[in-house]
Amino acid sequence: MRDQITAYLGKLEADRSAEAGCMAFAAQDDIMLTGGAEELSRIAGEILGHLNCLALCVARPSLPFADFLLRRTAPHESVLIPHDTETRTFLHDIPFLRRDQLRDDGASAIARLLASRKGVIVEGLGIVATGTLTIEQAYINWSSVFHSTFIHYLKDLLHTGFILTEEMNAFRNFRNCWLSPLTADGLEFRGGPLQHKMEILDEICRVGRYTVQRGLVDSFFGNISYSDGDLIYISQTASSLDTLEGCIDPVPFENSSTVGITASSELAAHRQIFVATGCRSILHGHPRFAVIMSMLCDDADGCQVKDCWRDCPKVRFLGGTPVVAGEIGAGGLAKNVPPVIGEPGRAIVYGHGVFSIGRNDFKEAFQALVDVENWCRNEYFKRFDQLWQT
Repeated sequence: MRDQITAYLGKLEADRSAEAGCMAFAAQDDIMLTGGAEELSRIAGEILGHLNCLALCVARPSLPFADFLLRRTAPHESVLIPHDTETRTFLHDIPFLRRDQLRDDGASAIARLLASRKGVIVEGLGIVATGTLTIEQAYINWSSVFHSTFIHYLKDLLHTGFILTEEMNAFRNFRNCWLSPLTADGLEFRGGPLQHKMEILDEICRVGRYTVQRGLVDSFFGNISYSDGDLIYISQTASSLDTLEGCIDPVPFENSSTVGITASSELAAHRQIFVATGCRSILHGHPRFAVIMSMLCDDADGCQVKDCWRDCPKVRFLGGTPVVAGEIGAGGLAKNVPPVIGEPGRAIVYGHGVFSIGRNDFKEAFQALVDVENWCRNEYFKRFDQLWQT
């Protein structure tokens, strides 16, 4: 278990979501185990002692967006409700605690919120998240809160501009220093069509790692598949794209058995995309700027649709990439993406992420994912500069 703590501390550091030296895990074994920054480890252990779960992650995000969101809310408010798919599906909402609510017994106050939620924002401390059964779950939930607050803050900022005195400098540092150029340069892909099971599995694992390493997905979200005509090889539900070894299901293309029961919840969408386009590979990531831009609609005024993420009937476009609505799983997503993805080779789902396809291999699909996110990143800053003249 100590090795797992070390591994997930390393993942937080590698994806640059947590501030170096300001992260810790605690886990219940025969004894309480902790790892990471000394003071945060003590706090994590203390909070975990109040909970009926196995693991806890406490870490200060490398970006101050979660703290800014907290400080932007009215004094009587105590919860954030982002509208991205991850929050709606897995987190529901994100509670927070202000400094003045921690005076007496901070660990107990945090634990009370975590008893009914997977993650909480604590002013001055960071994000605190639980893992019911595993350390991995604590990492996943922490990463999910980071992902959702990143998107929620930048979406709000586009509408409001800077409100707090520290925001301008923080935004400039984020834009000029924290963000890295996004490219597929230096990556190797097998040319297709891929013929043999082992090369298909190996390539899926490799491209899954690329997707995480290049920041095109947070937490355990996203999925990947390849079809050889008879079988669809697809990542399992709740699997992490950078550790897919042993987590890829071969499912009969014609859906003639139940072996896909552990496959990604997006299996139905993947199957319909294969049928509609004749492609061989599908990559689905959750790049952050694509998610943000998908939720900005120029036709919102006067629109009668309430649940845009599910019920919007329109096909919008971002830089030539179609944007559609639809529930995950076998819902509207499996109906709405296949008809629009064939010609451009990519599609964005409202608040959810990007699907991209490769005719024979993964190189085309990966490059499309990069291109969509770069366009959305550039478009976000273009709109921000036009509105707020930074």
